[in-house]
Amino acid sequence: MAEIVVFHHAQGLTDGMRAFAGRLHDAGHHVHLPDVFDGRTFDDLEAGVAHAREIGFGKVTERGVRAVESLPTEIVYAGFSMGVMPAQKLAQTRPRALGALFFDACLPVSEFGEAWPQNLPVQVHGGSDDEWFDEDLAAARELVAAAGDAELFLYPGTAHLFADSSLAGHDESATGDLTERTLTFLDRLS
Repeated sequence: MAEIVVFHHAQGLTDGMRAFAGRLHDAGHHVHLPDVFDGRTFDDLEAGVAHAREIGFGKVTERGVRAVESLPTEIVYAGFSMGVMPAQKLAQTRPRALGALFFDACLPVSEFGEAWPQNLPVQVHGGSDDEWFDEDLAAARELVAAAGDAELFLYPGTAHLFADSSLAGHDESATGDLTERTLTFLDRLS
């Protein structure tokens, strides 16, 4: 069993995010699901991004960092889209991380340090037809090339946040593949 923290995307802690965390929990993993939007959810991505801008992306990231202060350091950090910001920061800067899972986003490693931590496994998942992820694809490829234990998975024909079952762009088949790969990754770290 791995311990994992999953940070939600800009539409908030949706039912689809809870369902994804539930799948990990049902597979035997201990899942933490902090809400950096204090209960607010948004019907569309643009409204959620506008809310995050209003708060400030730096403050959103710091809310995520504060949310794990009482958790063990031996943990896997995961994030969906905007949630990759705190997940990646913590994976790169909090000692003894076990692994990282980035869904629908990836920031340049230089955002949080000079290099990816040695021996820290990472998976990056994104839609090959996702315009939002397209701007992060170069950073994802650089991370995978630089990290020793890293994989990049692209899902054809998928929209942004395709793994959130409560959103219109949900793709059940691609989500099944993503979930299987995620669980294999977590089982390996247990």
